[in-house]
Amino acid sequence: MMKTFSAICLALLAGGLSASAQGQEKKIEVIVENPWNAEKVDEPVVIDLSSLGAGFTVKSATVFDGTNEIPSQLDDMNGDTRADELAFVINLPASGKKTLNVILSSLKSDKTYPARVYAEMLFRTSKKNKYAKGYAIYADGASDTYNVQHHHGAAFESELVAYRIYFNEKQTTDLYGKFHKGLELEESQFYPTDEQLKRGFGDDVIKVNSSCGAGTLRGWDGTQSTLIKPVAVRGQRILASGPVRTIVDAEVKGWQYQNKELNMINRYTLYAGHRDAQVDVLFDAPLDKEVFCTGVQNITGHADMFSDHNGLVASWGTDWPVNDTVKYKKETVGLATYIPKKYVVKETSDKENFLYTISVPGKSSFRYYTSFTSCKETFGYPDKEKWFAYVQEWKKALEQPVKITVVKK
Repeated sequence: MMKTFSAICLALLAGGLSASAQGQEKKIEVIVENPWNAEKVDEPVVIDLSSLGAGFTVKSATVFDGTNEIPSQLDDMNGDTRADELAFVINLPASGKKTLNVILSSLKSDKTYPARVYAEMLFRTSKKNKYAKGYAIYADGASDTYNVQHHHGAAFESELVAYRIYFNEKQTTDLYGKFHKGLELEESQFYPTDEQLKRGFGDDVIKVNSSCGAGTLRGWDGTQSTLIKPVAVRGQRILASGPVRTIVDAEVKGWQYQNKELNMINRYTLYAGHRDAQVDVLFDAPLDKEVFCTGVQNITGHADMFSDHNGLVASWGTDWPVNDTVKYKKETVGLATYIPKKYVVKETSDKENFLYTISVPGKSSFRYYTSFTSCKETFGYPDKEKWFAYVQEWKKALEQPVKITVVKK
């Protein structure tokens, strides 16, 4: 028996895995390389835990850059209460690389990091102005769900910007601009009070109407964008709410679209230090020839527009963000959406949007990105020239992703 136990311990240690009465650990190296000739700041790094062969359920992780600990988080992506991904952000010099040390553990940790992002879903209760925090909601697709949640759907933010996703057939991303960097949603709940506004809080900065706002996926009927209806079931859920990234799903089941019945998830991921949201569109089966569209709102129908005609489109415009034109001022915003060229069918537009149509035959997912700025920002882009210049650099950065290599010890 003693020989057998010793052999097991030696095998574990040889694989970079240690076992003790306190739990199990596995150490790995993560090499992150920046191929671009420009610095990358708050660059996302995501590691699939299933590829590491830890041999145990990972319940905590610690990431080190030399002796400096990097804030990170473990995320359950499929709702089974087990972590599937490790995520963090790092800074990389131009054409540089870093070798990071990661310790995975079978024990939970009570360690916390300063929050740089936040997500919330609030359900209305029987008491006025009292809400219950939630993580998922599903409803009959024919139901009137617009007022079921406070701020009409799940909301999420980084220090720079905040988004909310309407819980109805629009599924539009509505936008909250900030004067100063920081997290505000937990206190303001997307609707700042007069006192909070005097303290410098941000607010809603766009009236989306029936547009795609910033980067909302829509159907396409050949001449214009269409809403996500009819559907059998409509849902939203929060998969992660920080401290490094938020992940929020807008889901439909039984979408009757182009003579098909589709089950679709639009997954929005927002990282610390970012104003842009990564949008993953996920289906439960490969697509055929269905065509979708996305882009940016043509604000008031008279927005300034920029396009590189290769998947990047942006707009700049001014409008009242709400119907109350007495209390509120007009807001000026810049919007942008980038779709990789391999997914693009054609560039187009309709009454409310500047668009690209999208088709991915034989695939069950695709990814694109959307972003915005508000003129109220003290840290942003004050005019259309600077915004349109920025989004071109943003696209270049996205097309130069970091290379991630995992070395198992």
